[in-house]
Amino acid sequence: MTSISPSGASAKRGSTVHSTWPNSVHENFYERPATDSSELGAWCYTDRLSYLPGEQISIHTCTTSDRYELAIYRDGATQTEVLVARELPGQFYQTPLDCSVSGCKWPIAKQVEVSPHWKSGGYILLIRAYGKDGAIAEHHFPFAIRTPQPSAPDAILLLNCTSTWVAYNDWGGSNFYEGILGEGRDQATPVASTLRPFSRGFAWLPDGAPRIPLREPLKMGAALRYPHMEWAYANGFSKKYASAGWATYERHFLRWAEGCGFTVDVATQHDLHRDPEILEGYRCVAIVGHDEYWSWQMRDAIDAYVSRGGRVARFAGNFGWQIRIEEEGTRQICYKWQAEAKDPIRNTAQKHLLTTAWDDPVVSRPGTLTFGLKASSGIYAGWGGCVPRGSGGFTVYRPEHWAFEGTDLYYGDQLGANAKVFGYEVDGCDYTIRGGLPYADGSDGAPKDMEIIALGLATTLEADHGNPGSTFFIGSADAQAVAYQRLRRSDQEAVDQVTRGAGMIVSFDRGNGSVFNAASCEWVSGLIERDPFVERLTHNVLARFTRMKHRLGASDSKS
Repeated sequence: MTSISPSGASAKRGSTVHSTWPNSVHENFYERPATDSSELGAWCYTDRLSYLPGEQISIHTCTTSDRYELAIYRDGATQTEVLVARELPGQFYQTPLDCSVSGCKWPIAKQVEVSPHWKSGGYILLIRAYGKDGAIAEHHFPFAIRTPQPSAPDAILLLNCTSTWVAYNDWGGSNFYEGILGEGRDQATPVASTLRPFSRGFAWLPDGAPRIPLREPLKMGAALRYPHMEWAYANGFSKKYASAGWATYERHFLRWAEGCGFTVDVATQHDLHRDPEILEGYRCVAIVGHDEYWSWQMRDAIDAYVSRGGRVARFAGNFGWQIRIEEEGTRQICYKWQAEAKDPIRNTAQKHLLTTAWDDPVVSRPGTLTFGLKASSGIYAGWGGCVPRGSGGFTVYRPEHWAFEGTDLYYGDQLGANAKVFGYEVDGCDYTIRGGLPYADGSDGAPKDMEIIALGLATTLEADHGNPGSTFFIGSADAQAVAYQRLRRSDQEAVDQVTRGAGMIVSFDRGNGSVFNAASCEWVSGLIERDPFVERLTHNVLARFTRMKHRLGASDSKS
């Protein structure tokens, strides 16, 4: 067993591990090879995001070094190296400017057959190149090894949120948020390719990399802060590293769950889109972190799974956009707010697949119909000017619920506040308060019998208090967009109606199955920091949904 990390490589060789500093266009930083081979650099990607035993992994590389090595390791409770290939001849390729959209088109450098002995899980492909001065350049790429059937009767299937990974990946200069293409060369792309590396920070992060929620409340009159982006710029990581990716979210859940004795198999949302039968045989499916983007087919698969008796444990937030996936899973599409004007299917019989918000009247499939909650009724908390002085936790309303068994939590307590589990994006529903308890009113498609067991406040608007030095990352644009999405208006009155939201923890049954939804991106922060209340609740849900007999021991519930 070998632990692979840049710090390990540096310590062994006494050299500096280099990362190519991103180029700058319109003040946006991004990562891609230079136009020549004058600086040391190395990058890699695989042809798919997951594999079964016996399948071939096609590895694509580009490096300015004349020699490099590859390693593959399973990133679980322990890091287990499964492959090392040394002294490979390096080759540098010109990368197309539109690689974010059409892929890098680098040739296959090496093919590897997945051994049946490779346990299902999250895996990292590492390329390490050597410069003539002893310097080292590294890059990491995440993928999954699946299993054709559950590896144990009580195995949990963890679905990597690869749709959101791809949407946020700015390697090459463009993603669903900003870009270097289009008119003015500053337009977000509605089409993203999987055939490119992931930006630095999506697969591997050093200890101490900041998460998005603020760790300390703002002082009165202070300028707004975004510590994770400040750190990213200072250290050569993607500014989107904390919004999506294996390293920030799924990795921590897998390591915690395996450490508690759960068996965890791993697949991806792209697998679910292509083959809904991957859910067969699993008592529990877990979704963790940031699952903002889903396809119609993915939702169909999850809905059918729950109806026939499956259990979904969602510890994730910001269920917001419909995507389409094409070209055998390598092309992902989301036109977002421009869908009604530019999406090619907008005037066809397939217009329900319009790649816009699920709330859109053309799509008319709000997230509440699947998970009880939706992004547009929650959104932001704990960062910038969005609830920057909140507790960072959920307020407990129904401590008698089975999920709270053994937590010793009382009505009104703050769940996970010390670990800042509430944020940075959360989901909610329309609700009323009666007798001091929240109830879903059902007006937005949420089940009326759904139990809201905990709740926190969120907002779609980053308010401007006029504090000197503030730079707004969110501002009012999202509130205006949500107003138009829900009300077909974006005037001030409409914006005011959608500004205030909530993030929730809910539980409900549908058909023969059940859904438990702790709807916050940052839930895993409680597992990372070993918050005993968050750990106990998470364990309660997984144990109930997998019908495990053992209980969380004292050594597992305390740091």
